[in-house]
Amino acid sequence: MKKFVAILLCLVMVLAIVACKKTETATTEPKTETTEAKKLQVVNLVNGNLGDKSFFDSAESGMKALQDAGLVEYKTIEMGTDESTWQNYVEEVASSKQYDIIVCGTWQMPDNLIPVAQKYTDQLFIIYDTEVKVDDKYLPNVASIQYNQNDMGYLVGVYAALLETKSDLTGLNEQKILGFVGGEDSPVICDFLVGYIEGAQSIDPDIKVDWRWIGNYTDSALGKEIGAAEIEAGADIIWGVGGNAGTGAVEACYEKGMYFIGVDSDQEQTLDPKYAAITMTSGLKNVGTSLEYVIKKYLEGDKSFWGTCSYLGLAEDGVGIATAGNFAKQSKDIQDAVNAVKDKILAGEVKVDTAFDANFDYYGLMNQVKSGN
Repeated sequence: MKKFVAILLCLVMVLAIVACKKTETATTEPKTETTEAKKLQVVNLVNGNLGDKSFFDSAESGMKALQDAGLVEYKTIEMGTDESTWQNYVEEVASSKQYDIIVCGTWQMPDNLIPVAQKYTDQLFIIYDTEVKVDDKYLPNVASIQYNQNDMGYLVGVYAALLETKSDLTGLNEQKILGFVGGEDSPVICDFLVGYIEGAQSIDPDIKVDWRWIGNYTDSALGKEIGAAEIEAGADIIWGVGGNAGTGAVEACYEKGMYFIGVDSDQEQTLDPKYAAITMTSGLKNVGTSLEYVIKKYLEGDKSFWGTCSYLGLAEDGVGIATAGNFAKQSKDIQDAVNAVKDKILAGEVKVDTAFDANFDYYGLMNQVKSGN
């Protein structure tokens, strides 16, 4: 009997040890992750206000698309038009250390960004439609994004020339003259113009371009005045490349029965219906899409955009031409011709000159085709 009890006690001890081991093993197994991974935190600084129907609204749309895809959480801060406050905004968000990436844009921001980027070297920045350099060197924590507006200009020039020579638009005169109302005499605006000229002349070498400068991006009344002067000089299709100032030319086109081409965003979708009716297309600078592209690349582990300036073109959907609305109402031959040129640029069969090439005399080209005053 004693022997039986001893054996029974041994079995109980063995079972207890096994149970303890099982319990210990269970507690050391890895837990299933139930919490969602932390999303990239981004702040979008607007040096102005939303509602511009151009750069700022486009950047906002890109941020929203990234958030809707579950890739980022973002906040937009409208800094207003008082330039003296902009650097303080940049400093404030950088010093908060709340954001993985700070986004801003346009040529007005580098001087406000540089001192902050130099101070907070661990903070990443993206700046669009301009570049940031100090002593001719890019800052390692800043990704500068520029656009191949010369390629976009080429498509617009091809289309405008086809409208001028092969369309059934009413009211066109017999002169082969296109108009161009530019904001300022700067390399970036000349880059639009270079593409516009080369694209137009690829359709008809005899086409001339009446190009003139407003001198700013805000004076729409002067833009209208210049547009009217170009029409009086023979232009019947005008490309306005000067923000709100350039858009002033659409009023002149409407009043004189001529035609307009928009820029940056699809202005046919945003202008007053009476002006939209004569807006034949727009050259697109897709800021929002470019921000999506760079941030997605960063999330994939590609940080090559920082410490340099990247030029985004047709392949990255950084630029393009609006193909809905009035464009889609044109003949199939005209639409196919524009799309064929786009394919040739993408394939490298068409090389468009650029105002940013130090070896290219872009003013020589501009003066060669110059019409009007």
